[in-house]
Amino acid sequence: MATPDFIRTLRASAGHQLLWLPGVTAIVFDDDGRVLLGRRTDTRKWSVIGGIPEPGEQPAACAVREVHEETAVRCVVERVVLVQALDPVTYANGDVCQYMDITFRCRAVGGEARVNDDESLEVGWFEVDALPELNEFGLFRIKQAMSDAPTWFDPMTSQ
Repeated sequence: MATPDFIRTLRASAGHQLLWLPGVTAIVFDDDGRVLLGRRTDTRKWSVIGGIPEPGEQPAACAVREVHEETAVRCVVERVVLVQALDPVTYANGDVCQYMDITFRCRAVGGEARVNDDESLEVGWFEVDALPELNEFGLFRIKQAMSDAPTWFDPMTSQ
């Protein structure tokens, strides 16, 4: 994920200390029920689509923007799937971030899935019963986006 300019500015004075940041994840389905994924350049692994809102940007607008920037797919947000504070992440350069992830279920409304920036090696649509290898983060969000049931977490176990 490319580091937004506003975070570079914060890092200039904050150094590597923990930054608490918003993040969004977009689980995008097409009319055939397939889910949109991208294979990231940084990890070389398949992942759900996401990013960081710019200051003042609404989370849902960020989800739509990130999907288009990364995959050339146009989508609309249908609903919030879950909101979850994630564990802190330490990056290779020593920066520490903790994200408040807001996951949205989205529906594709146009565009052809393709690599549309330098953050992805590949993008594509996948049947939910034939997904490439994904981490638990992505699998859980896809499962929740397919369900209408509320998501609950035990604050003592973060599950």
